[in-house]
Amino acid sequence: MNEVQRARAIINILNKKYPKISVPLKSRNVFTLLISVLLSAQCTDVNVNNVTKNIYNKYFKPNHFAKLGRKKIEQLIKKIGIFRVKSKSIYNLSKILIEKHNSRVPKTFEELEKLPGVGHKTASVVMSQGFGHPAFPVDTHIHRLAQRWGLTNGKNVTQTEKDLKRLFPKKSWNKLHLQIIYYGREFCKARDCYGLTCKICTTCYPKRKKPIKTKKA
Repeated sequence: MNEVQRARAIINILNKKYPKISVPLKSRNVFTLLISVLLSAQCTDVNVNNVTKNIYNKYFKPNHFAKLGRKKIEQLIKKIGIFRVKSKSIYNLSKILIEKHNSRVPKTFEELEKLPGVGHKTASVVMSQGFGHPAFPVDTHIHRLAQRWGLTNGKNVTQTEKDLKRLFPKKSWNKLHLQIIYYGREFCKARDCYGLTCKICTTCYPKRKKPIKTKKA
């Protein structure tokens, strides 16, 4: 089975397993989606949702966070990892959105990635889930799974993103990246399967005998 055949088999399995998919991070608007994705770095979606559910009912616009200031933002998100760094990014990007973007989240990768704390992966999630623009956000989990499934050499996340975009139809990207995340959490975990037991791994590599070592992002 070559990589094109593997990609076809994978998308068939994922579409059967997850015909409908929901966005894991809860948000009120595109701005709060941006904040949630920023907060999710080195933190679980569940933890982010537990914290933000008590924030977004009151604070959900750039001016809200700009008025709060860094210290008050810190207090709101202190249960989240590296909260001091993230509070600084939230405060500064809120001010930039007010001053340069009329309090609106920009709709281009270039402008998004200029915002404090916003890298390519965060921008990709916002473009995909916030604006419906075709994108393929690659986090550490997708990077690991793409290697186990023989879709990339795992050189780095940039190469993995290029390979996945090449192998899968553009119209599938926004749904597919979420399907892969859900499947990985349920069946092909970091410290489980190791490329040997889940349906996708056994379909793509039925004769594989040894655990697969993947390169970190």
